[in-house]
Amino acid sequence: MAEPRPRRTATLARLIALAPIGIGIAIASTDLADGQTAAIARSNAALHLRDQRAQPASSASVPAPRAPDPVARWRPFIREASVRFGVPEAWISRVMRAESGGHVKGAGRPITSRKGAMGLMQLMPATWAAMRAEQALGSDPFDPRDNILAGTAYLAKMYRRFGYPGLFAAYNAGPGRYAGWREGRRSLPRETQEYLALVGGRDAGDGQAAPAVAAAKPSPPPPLFVVQHGASVTANTASSLPSSAPPSPSRSLFMPLSTGDTRAQSDR
Repeated sequence: MAEPRPRRTATLARLIALAPIGIGIAIASTDLADGQTAAIARSNAALHLRDQRAQPASSASVPAPRAPDPVARWRPFIREASVRFGVPEAWISRVMRAESGGHVKGAGRPITSRKGAMGLMQLMPATWAAMRAEQALGSDPFDPRDNILAGTAYLAKMYRRFGYPGLFAAYNAGPGRYAGWREGRRSLPRETQEYLALVGGRDAGDGQAAPAVAAAKPSPPPPLFVVQHGASVTANTASSLPSSAPPSPSRSLFMPLSTGDTRAQSDR
């Protein structure tokens, strides 16, 4: 009965001898799996890095969305003023963009300059009062519609007196100072020269540039023509005027206007 013991001993010895081989296979299998995992991880990291490097170039090729133009929201009032006073819409938009950027408020209050100019078209109080009386406007100088109408009426006055591009210089510096410059008695402020370059340039998107004010003093405006009672000017006619020369007498800017004092804006 003692004979089976040597067999069990031999079997145990063989198992002990084979154990390192099994352990080695297991270790080798684990190492292989770890190696594959590491290789996959390295591949994923490389792809991620490549995508990151490519991302800026891809983003740069897509233009950023343009911010909305604040002036565009006032287009209905601009069009109304253009028809009423025969002033091109582009001219009104340029002045508004230069004066207020199309904003009605600054620092949470109705937009007003340090010198007291008010609203979208930045009208001085005396100018507003004169235009309000002439055009039967409301009492609020900051009302967008009335401010645009008043500013456009004043632009029409300045055009009749000084032509193009002198109307913009007179709007900025005041008609008295601009008239003095034309007569050789006064200098034209640098601010006005820069304003004229901005307002008379290509910023309105109409593809037309005004002549440089420093090159030569503008020629006198065309004679004043009065529209017969009942005549009208269309928005297309007003907008089609070239911005490189005073408009033709047969087109626009010939609406009946008061010949009263136009010095109200001279203290800007």
